[in-house]
Amino acid sequence: MMGALRYRAAGLVLLAAIGCACARAQDERCGAGKDLVVQALERVTPGSSNDEFEDALQLLKTAVSTCTELGDAWYFRGLVERRLGHANLAEYSMGKARMFGSDALRDEVNPFVLATPPARRALPGGTRQAGNTAPSAPAVAGPVQQKWALIVGISHFEDRAVPSLGYTTSDASAFAAELKDPAIGRFPASNVRVLTDAQATTRNIKEQLNWIARNAAPNDLVVIYVATHGSPRELDSAGGANYIVTYDTEIKNADSPDEDALYATALPMVELANAVATRMKSLRTAVILDTCYSGGAVTNESKLMGKGLANSAPGTKTLDRMSEGTGRIVIAAASSDEESLESPELHHGYFTYFLLQALKDTKGQTPMGQLFATVAQQVSDRVAADGKRAGQTLGQHPVMSRSSDDADFALGITSDSGAAHGGR
Repeated sequence: MMGALRYRAAGLVLLAAIGCACARAQDERCGAGKDLVVQALERVTPGSSNDEFEDALQLLKTAVSTCTELGDAWYFRGLVERRLGHANLAEYSMGKARMFGSDALRDEVNPFVLATPPARRALPGGTRQAGNTAPSAPAVAGPVQQKWALIVGISHFEDRAVPSLGYTTSDASAFAAELKDPAIGRFPASNVRVLTDAQATTRNIKEQLNWIARNAAPNDLVVIYVATHGSPRELDSAGGANYIVTYDTEIKNADSPDEDALYATALPMVELANAVATRMKSLRTAVILDTCYSGGAVTNESKLMGKGLANSAPGTKTLDRMSEGTGRIVIAAASSDEESLESPELHHGYFTYFLLQALKDTKGQTPMGQLFATVAQQVSDRVAADGKRAGQTLGQHPVMSRSSDDADFALGITSDSGAAHGGR
C-alpha cells in the first residue's frame, strides 16, 4: 500500500512538473504573440495604405497561430480585416475575440480612428509635423472646462533584476504636487491620479488611461506624465518595439533580458500612443515621457541598465503617432538615441528638475511650446557641463512633437468649470 502511495506521489510530482513546463512554454508562446500584435499596431495608423494593413494582418495571423487564446490579437485582426473589406473574416475574428476575452474589445479600443479631427499644416523648424493623413479642418477648442492628469513614477520594481532608479518616484510626486498647486497648475486634486512604484502596474496604468479617456471631454485639458525605465528598440530582436517598464515588468536578467517575459508584462509604447491618439477626446492633451537611467549621470559607471537592457527614449515615429489629431503636445526628455539622465546633485532627473523650475517660475502660465524651448536648452547645457566636469562626454536633448504649429496651451490655464468633480 505504501509503495503504491509512493508511486502515486511520484506520479503527481511528475504531472506537476510537466504541467509547469507546459505553462512556461505557453507563456513564452503568448509572450511572442503579444510582441507580434505590438509590431502590427506599430505598422499602421488611421492614414495607412491597404498594403500596410495587409502587412499588419499577416503579423496578426501569425500572432493567433502562435497563441490561439490571445483575444486581443483576434480583435485587432478583426479590425484590420474589416478595414480591408473582409466582412465575413472580420466577424469570425471578432467571435474569437469574444470567446477569449479580449481586453481591447471590452474597452472598445480602435487604433485606426482618431479621437480628434486632425489638423495638418507645415511646422517651423524645431518641431515635427505628425502623421501623413490628408489635411482637414481642426476642431476649435473652447474655454477649458475640466483638467485631468495621470502621473506615473517608478523607482523600485517587483523583479529585482530591473535596476532601481534614484528619483523617478520623487519626480512624479513633485510634478503632481505642482499640478495641484492652486498657484501653479490649478488642477483639481480629485482629478490627478498618481501611480508610484507598486501601484504602477501595467494593468493599473491602462485602467487609469481608460479613466481619463472616459471622463475627459473635448474642452478639457489632459496631462500624462511617465517617469521610469524605457526599453530600447534593439532589445526587441523581432520587431524593434519600445516598451515602458512598469512595476510588474519581468526581465529576469538585466544582462540578458528574457524578451518573452518583457513583452508579456511591460506596457508597449504603442499602446500609450494609441490611447492618446484614438481615445483621448480632449483638444488640449500633453504627454511628457521621462524614461530614466539607473544611477548617477556623471559617474564612471556604465549608463546601461545592464549589458542587455539600455534605457531608451521613444522614437520619432512613436512621438508622431501620439501627437496625431488636434491639440496634441508630446515631449520626450531625450532623443531616441539618448538616455534620460538623473542628477545626484539635483536629486531629480535633469529634465523633470528644469521642467518643475520653469513651471514654478512662470506660475504655469507659459504655453508649453515656449516652456519646452527653455527647458530643453537648460537640460542640454547642464548635462554637457556636468559630464565635462566628471571627464565624460554626455548629451541629452529633449524632443517635442505637436499635432500642428498652433497646438499650444499652458498647463496652469484656469478652468471655467468652477468646482472640481471626480470621475463620471
